[in-house]
Amino acid sequence: MSHNTPPEGPDEDRFAELFGNLPDPRQRDAGEREPEPEPPLSRREARQRAAASSPGPGADEGAPEPVAAPRADAPRITREPALAPAAAGHAAAGGGSTMTLDALFADETQATPTRAEKKRNRRVGGWIALGVVVLVVGGIVGTGAWAWAAYEDQIRAVFGWQEPIDYEPGMATGEALVTIVDGDTGATISDTLYEAGVTMTPEAFYSHILTLDAVPTFYPGVFQLQQQMTSAAALEALQNPDNRMENSAQLREGLTVEQTLPLLADGIGLPIEELQAAVSDPAPYGVPADTLEGWLFPATYQFSPGVTAPEVIQTLVDRTIQSLDSAGVPVEERERILTIASIIEREARFEDDFYRVSRVIYNRLSPDNQETNGLLQMDSTAQYGYGEMHDGTVSSTAEALEDDNPWNTYVNTGLPIGPIANPGDTAIDAAMNPADGPWLYFVTVNLDTGETVFTETNAQHQQAVTQWQQWCRDNPDSGC
Repeated sequence: MSHNTPPEGPDEDRFAELFGNLPDPRQRDAGEREPEPEPPLSRREARQRAAASSPGPGADEGAPEPVAAPRADAPRITREPALAPAAAGHAAAGGGSTMTLDALFADETQATPTRAEKKRNRRVGGWIALGVVVLVVGGIVGTGAWAWAAYEDQIRAVFGWQEPIDYEPGMATGEALVTIVDGDTGATISDTLYEAGVTMTPEAFYSHILTLDAVPTFYPGVFQLQQQMTSAAALEALQNPDNRMENSAQLREGLTVEQTLPLLADGIGLPIEELQAAVSDPAPYGVPADTLEGWLFPATYQFSPGVTAPEVIQTLVDRTIQSLDSAGVPVEERERILTIASIIEREARFEDDFYRVSRVIYNRLSPDNQETNGLLQMDSTAQYGYGEMHDGTVSSTAEALEDDNPWNTYVNTGLPIGPIANPGDTAIDAAMNPADGPWLYFVTVNLDTGETVFTETNAQHQQAVTQWQQWCRDNPDSGC
């Protein structure tokens, strides 16, 4: 039995009543395909069609034929927009030929984002756009940072962005004592001012002097200045005699007796011959040693007018004893501790390194040391004994390292026979309180920054020496 043919028999009328006006599913739009032949009529349908074709009694033959009602499945012409593909599919699926507006645009409504969805989409799109911007900007910033690190000097030169070398007016603060010695030039004073914190850069003061029409004259002495001064203000202060401290001298750490005496003579106004005679014999000052090396404490001194050379030397020795006592040095150990402290003062730059260098010295002096067999091997001692301490370089010549003098710790085991310079408070304290550590070697691998590498074995030390040698090749004018 065909599923498209109504059943015959007593249920025909009921079937027709229920389903008679359903569209024939086989019916298609005439524009799409030829209509299929109608199925065979039942006997009841044939009788009904025959009766309808013949006019009934009283029928008006001249009356116009009634207009047939449109078939239920005939397409209706409307002014609504054409169906979207989804809506057309909905109708073809059996949803009926007539649809409400809501049903007509139901699928289209689902395809159009809601206001919340639009807001969410905009938010998500915004985050995506922001991420893209961040990636692009990050790449630009990263590239810019690399270029700045690699070519800062060239970039500054091209755009005229030179870093300032001098402080701005009005920044001066605090106090700074600056010593000018006989023979100082604009270049050496420029370095002195920078080290005292007066000027911003080592070249600032000298660069300022080069712009002047006449070279200024400098007078020896200790001058009271301020920190963070302009070069012009510093020059004016050095030219003002009111800023010069009368009968004063400033001695820095690590100077030898030979370097100290000219500073005293210039600052106090005493003949240098009188000072040389005053230091020739340590006995009058209670020093049980052959020389006063290490006993002239580095500090700033101011003396009364008419002071004598022996009084000046006694003041410096007394200040050394004060430092030794503060560090807890036994009287019988003073010369030994000053000797260790003097080596520390000459070898180390930073405070922490003072205590590490002290440990290296003690580790090498230990009877258990089988690495260097009691040799300190300190360049500062070899240079002092050979007279190379003032040549402007840190390296020792082969002659200095091989010379058999009592200060050369490359040749002689143990400590040298006496101090090699005047140590300050920190060096004396480090000599009494070395840091804990296994180090036997150290080398400064960067003379500009003072970076020092401490090692335990000779193999490790040689690696650090190679690093230092490479730095010296890269910086040939830096004092290697």
